Parts: sequence; C-alpha cells; structure tokens
Amino acid sequence: MNIRELPTPFVTIDHARVRANIATMQALASSAGVRLRPHAKTHKSPVIARWQIEAGAVGICCAKLAEAEVFADAGITNIRVPYPVNPVNADRVRAMLSRGVELSIIVDDARVAGGWSEAMAGSALKLDVLVKVDVGFHRCGVDPESPRAIETIKEVSSLPGLNFRGLLSHAGHSYTAASVHDIAAIAEQEIMILRTLAAQARSAGITIEEISVGSTPSSRFIKMQTGVTEMRPGNYVFFDRTQVELGSTPLEQCAMHVIATVVSRPVASRVIFDAGSKTLTTDTARGFGAVTGHGLVFPDLDTTMPMGSIAIERLSEEHAVARVLPDCPLRPGDRVRIVPNHACVVTNLANELLLVDGGDVVERIAVDARGKNY
Repeated sequence: MNIRELPTPFVTIDHARVRANIATMQALASSAGVRLRPHAKTHKSPVIARWQIEAGAVGICCAKLAEAEVFADAGITNIRVPYPVNPVNADRVRAMLSRGVELSIIVDDARVAGGWSEAMAGSALKLDVLVKVDVGFHRCGVDPESPRAIETIKEVSSLPGLNFRGLLSHAGHSYTAASVHDIAAIAEQEIMILRTLAAQARSAGITIEEISVGSTPSSRFIKMQTGVTEMRPGNYVFFDRTQVELGSTPLEQCAMHVIATVVSRPVASRVIFDAGSKTLTTDTARGFGAVTGHGLVFPDLDTTMPMGSIAIERLSEEHAVARVLPDCPLRPGDRVRIVPNHACVVTNLANELLLVDGGDVVERIAVDARGKNY
C-alpha cells in the first residue's frame, strides 16, 4: 500500500532512518563504554524497543508505570522509570517485580523512599532505586549544593527492602541552550556535579554502582562524561525539528513525518492543512536561532527540501493554519509532509505509526503505550 492511497492525516516512520538512528546511538554508547537505555516514551512501541535491545541496549526507560506495564506485558524485562513514583503504586510495582521484571525507579525525597521501604517490608522482593540529582534543569532531584543531598543518599542507601543503585540525572536544560558550545558546557557541568556527589557518597562508605544521564541533545558529548555508566536518550530514535535546530542531527535523519492534505486556500497568503492539534503537537520548536511555527513543511511527498516560506502559525483541533507566499503552489487536495517540532508528543496522539520504505507502507506499528500517563 502506498501512502498516497491513505486518508490523511497520519504519521509515518522511515524504516531506513529509524534503523540508522538506533545503530548510530548504540555505536556512540558502545564506543564510550557506556550502557544505552533508551527512553521509550518517544515511540511507545514494544516493536521498536525490541529493535533497540537487539542492537545492544540493556533495556528501556518508561515515563510512567502504565507505560512500563505495557512493555512488561510484551516481554521486555529490564525497565527503569526515571520518575518520582509514589508508594501508593506499590501493588503495581510488586506485581511487575514478582513477574521477574528488573524494575527500577528514582527518588529525591527520603520520606518517599521510606514509604517504598515500608511497602517492600515482609516481601522477598527488593526494589532498585536511584537518587535523582538536579544538575541544572530545576525540575525533580536533590539539590547537589545542599548538605541534605548527601544525607538523603545515606538514608536511601540504608533502607531495608530497597537496593540502592546510584545517581541519575536529566540535563533537560540542554533543550534551551544557545549553542553547541553551551550544550557541551551543560554536559561537562552535569558530570562534574555527579562525580562530586558520588565521591562524597563513597567517602561516607556508600556504594555507587551507577551514574545515569539522559538527554538527546547532550548525548553527543558522552565520551567527555567520564564516570557515567548509563545514558538514556529517547528522541534520537526519530528525531524532530527541535533536534535539528539544536544541532543533534541533520534534517535528513528525521524519521518521523506527519502526512497532511491541503483542505483550503481561502486567500493567497493562507493554506489550511487537515493536521491540527490532534495530530501535530502544539509544542513550539526550540533551537539556537529564532524558530517559529508548528513544524517544518515539505510541499509534496517527494521533495527532499522543506519550504521555509510555509509557516504553520496556529493549530486548532482539526486545522493547521499556515502562512504562505502568494506564489506558493499548494492547492486543496495537495499532500505535504511535516517534520513535527516534538516527536514524542506526536506519537502519543497517534494510534499507529506507519513504517515506510519510500512511499510504501511495510508495517503498521501500534502505539501500544499511547495514553498510559499514570
């Protein structure tokens, strides 16, 4: 079946590109002597997770427990949830552990860790935990400059029922960097913070087996992050417009495209596509320069160059409203390809991803973990 025969909008994944992206990141991790644990929230598919594991990944990350349950049901048994999971979910965690899933979570609060210790009491099972460290993103994580950080690590490492593994971070502020140099500086600061905290913990007699980092923009600098044992990029499997603008990838390695149809050209300066906020993310693109619009538009299904003069300025549920030049050739019925600003959100909006070779659909990949946000 050819993509020209299908009703729009829909999401395609280029088979050659996704496989190349998987192989390239695995080669980078392997050359650095670091374990690769991809974040599966980008694709939400056990099919693609298995491709990553077959290429050499040690396991996967999931955003929430419900995602982890989907992948565990599909037979993937090494899963990390780098999210502050509350002990109210203990029954679900114990259920996965009892099935042989190697599950780990993060904590950044000794009281929460204590709740997990109580939840595991009386069980032969042990829960692997890492302490999340705030390396500059200022979201979750212990403050490494506070004396309380090492105290939290001490408390967590001593709790029964828990198997303390080490430290974990996410340099999410790399997405707001102004240059590649700034991303390199963020990666350097990240490992300096983690190494310093790990050294303090070891001096206190605490074993630190793992130091885990995760961010697609900063992953290119993994070889300079001496001491890291694991990297957790996710977006690299597809890439998107934001990653292009951050210099993480050339445009030709973006594997995800939204295929849409022009449904209206009411005036010369405006074109309407049928891929609104239910298909394209409302996320704005980030990058080193001024980046506008809700995606990068290729004016037909065959061209290899986007048309920069087409700017998707706003989205409603079923409409993408684009500003164009009067000489833009698009007319109602024409089809376009769009590289989205944020691939992970687009995946969560789709029931399936169409794996394509050229214009031919070779497989329909169900987004099995779609909507598993709990």
